[in-house]
Amino acid sequence: MALKLVLVGQGAFPEQVLRGLLARGDTVQAVYCPPDAGRPDALKQLAVASGIACRQPASYRTDAVRAEIAALAPDLMILADVRQIVPLAVIELPRLGTICFHASLLPPYRGGSAINWALINGETETGATVFWPDAGIDTGPILLQRPVPIGADDTAGSLYFGSILPVGVELVLESVALVEAGRAPRMPQDESRASYQPLCRDEHAAIDWRRDAAALHDLVRGCDPQPGAHTHAAGEHLRLYDSRRAAGEGAPGTILALEAGAVLVAAGAGALRLGKARRDGTRDKRPAAEVVAALGLQIGDRLGA
Repeated sequence: MALKLVLVGQGAFPEQVLRGLLARGDTVQAVYCPPDAGRPDALKQLAVASGIACRQPASYRTDAVRAEIAALAPDLMILADVRQIVPLAVIELPRLGTICFHASLLPPYRGGSAINWALINGETETGATVFWPDAGIDTGPILLQRPVPIGADDTAGSLYFGSILPVGVELVLESVALVEAGRAPRMPQDESRASYQPLCRDEHAAIDWRRDAAALHDLVRGCDPQPGAHTHAAGEHLRLYDSRRAAGEGAPGTILALEAGAVLVAAGAGALRLGKARRDGTRDKRPAAEVVAALGLQIGDRLGA
């Protein structure tokens, strides 16, 4: 018998999960996603097109949300890229429990910026985990995991959309099948290996050009696309993207070359080639050499000064 499901999330990941659930023949009773903020969420659009009720509470901590989900009497709830707190009183409602996706090989890299920090820390492997959430943050027993390699020039965006998203969707669908068959494991997390990182914000994304090129490359790609690694340039904040390590020498932060739209900048050891840049207050990334020239900077000038 097909399961009765409630799906909670936002964006491309839960939208792909929903497609897979519908293909499996599951009954998705309702979808929950955040309130509209501009363009409708991809999950909402698919739910509406599929005739599935879409609810958009500002918070999951209310009695009203708990009562709604309790009235649905779902077999299983799936948390897929959820950026709001879902309390234990809601998690415990479904007959078979709730499962949650996380973009790391738990227990390392708990928290909402797992992909960013894995890159910033220079990891060569991460992964996808489906676990049974409890009252903690990413602390519940593990159902399934799968490793995902990190490419030398992967960004947070390319790693997520190119690797973790498709693996994660498969993992969630496999997990649902295991739950349905009564064979879903609950493997306790090894707390001796656990780590928790904060949300990756501007205070973590500042570039110190005295660091070596390898560390700065990891910082830039770990903050790409958000929040964007940043440096001072001609009195402004400049955000840099599309990083590659390169040969070059000079005082840290010195612009060594402007070539093929990119900017070559000296680090404490080695150099970085930055392909894209964005000035704070603007929306679009542009060729880094073009942005630097617009700021009146040229070869020999220093960023971060």
